[in-house]
Amino acid sequence: MSAAADLPGRVETVPAPASDWLALAERGLRAAVEVPAALVVVAEVVILFVGIVARALGHPIIWSDELASILFLWLAMLGSVVAIQRGEHMRLTFVVGQFSPRVQAWCETLAVGTMFVFLVLLLHAAYDYTDDQSFVETPALGWSGTVRALAVPVGFVAALLSCSLRLARHRIADLAGATLVLAAIAGLLALGAPVLTAMGDWSLLVFFVGLLGLGILAGVPIAFAFALATSAYLLTVTSTPLTIVVGRMDEGMSSLILLAVPLFVLLGQLVDATGMARVMVAFLAALLGHVKAGMSYVLLGAMLLVSGISGSKTADMAAVAPVLFPEMRRRGMKDGELLSLLAASGAMSETIPPSIVLIAIASVTGVSIAALFTAGILPALVLALVLGVVARYRAGREEDATPVPRAPVSVMGRTLLVALPALLLPFLIRTAVVEGVATATEVSTIGIAYSLLLGLLIYRGGLSWAAVRPMLARTASLSGAILFIVGAASAMAWALTQSGFSHDLARAMAAVPGGKTGFLLISVIAFIVLGSLLEGIPAIVLFGPLLFPIAQQFGIHEVHYAIVVILAMGLGLFAPPFGLCYYAACIIGDVPPEAGMRRIWIYLGSLFIGLLVLTFVPWFSIGFL
Repeated sequence: MSAAADLPGRVETVPAPASDWLALAERGLRAAVEVPAALVVVAEVVILFVGIVARALGHPIIWSDELASILFLWLAMLGSVVAIQRGEHMRLTFVVGQFSPRVQAWCETLAVGTMFVFLVLLLHAAYDYTDDQSFVETPALGWSGTVRALAVPVGFVAALLSCSLRLARHRIADLAGATLVLAAIAGLLALGAPVLTAMGDWSLLVFFVGLLGLGILAGVPIAFAFALATSAYLLTVTSTPLTIVVGRMDEGMSSLILLAVPLFVLLGQLVDATGMARVMVAFLAALLGHVKAGMSYVLLGAMLLVSGISGSKTADMAAVAPVLFPEMRRRGMKDGELLSLLAASGAMSETIPPSIVLIAIASVTGVSIAALFTAGILPALVLALVLGVVARYRAGREEDATPVPRAPVSVMGRTLLVALPALLLPFLIRTAVVEGVATATEVSTIGIAYSLLLGLLIYRGGLSWAAVRPMLARTASLSGAILFIVGAASAMAWALTQSGFSHDLARAMAAVPGGKTGFLLISVIAFIVLGSLLEGIPAIVLFGPLLFPIAQQFGIHEVHYAIVVILAMGLGLFAPPFGLCYYAACIIGDVPPEAGMRRIWIYLGSLFIGLLVLTFVPWFSIGFL
């Protein structure tokens, strides 16, 4: 994932004093949403795992996927509400963070107000869409489509209530100012509708560059900025009903392969809670900790291993950094160097299966997920080697010259024995998919069951009942943030396609000088920028369906192009000053952002050189297909 969905770096406000009833209402609403969301997460795991077992026994359950799909939309909508309540929707806060606390508070009011306006605007359309779905009947269960589609208006109502309670904590002056700005924008669009309509495709710049860009820079969650810009475009210059937006969001969020997102997020949390990540890191430290740049190698190796479990970059960093950073600091490494290496390792491991971005790109482009899982490993190893060379060069400048004794063979053997069950998990996940035992969606449930078994029988004491509900609620929140942005980006992509933008883009890209080479270069540059500004998943959803057919016209293998695109986005995602995951790394490592602003470029530069090698040597991506 891309893991920017996990980024907690929201802008803090200076709330007005809240009465007891407001705090009570917030707690009650939060429980009313979090508990059902957590139960749906559990239900999805159980349904898919039982389906795997039943199929293995020769008695497949024909309705399991159908029920999982119905519950999935409920999980996406309830999870997005939890993300609103927790402030965990993806957003760009770098620009707003440069302002005074007073201005930041006003921008926060504007952001919440924008979400409120979008929800009010589409609430009636959501009910109309649900009514339309009443004529649909599910083939296996025979249920009305209303059972599934009702998740959308219910989610919108709960989100509206959540936004209302958040707005009630803001200053009256901030509320008035935000209302005035939003009303002015709406009035200008209404008055300028004839002019914008006459502009034809040039009006896209007003909505999807101007309006969208202002929203993102002001700290509006990216998903809501996408959806509101799309809705404003359709209302102003077309006669298309807003039920189309709701329908496209539903379609974008409902691809069953995306069910792997919440399940792998949960798996990543289990790996951390059970102590599996800790024992893997301990083994690598015993094996490599004594060599020059040894702890840097351990960090790179740990990211490769953990990335093969969680699928979320932020979850990977959160599992590795707290274990390694204290010892690396003790050996003399500066915070800026630690931060730079951690962020670069996140970009390096973007293609390690089961990366959430791999799953997303498969869902929107139709590329084989099994092929992507096979193709993603070697490119990540190549980039790990590149970073290892840089880390060794930097080690002489950063680490304490005092030699670290080699761990005794007995210690290596003991840590290997303890870590071996955990080390088998990434290989179990990949083998289950490649051998056809489970789909990319189902395989995470095998990992969850395996992790629970290890946590209860081997790595005891790391997992407690008290941690279960917060873990499930966190899974719902992060998943809802990811899935809602996929839905919003899907609606935006549809609007851009209907406007003819896709055909114009195809012609421009096809005419790029240099043919295949030129197309690959411009794709790398474009997705580095998109990864930095938009985050990986929305960039893929928006531009993947447009650019993959062009790549095929140039004779570029779709799997190779997918790997190149994902790695390019990873570079942008971790590149300051806009890369969202760079700030996630700062928060996880407890390092101020400015500490790594200068040091990180040697790492990102080496990754860029490695990416160019991977781009023009397709064998690294498709040699083992």
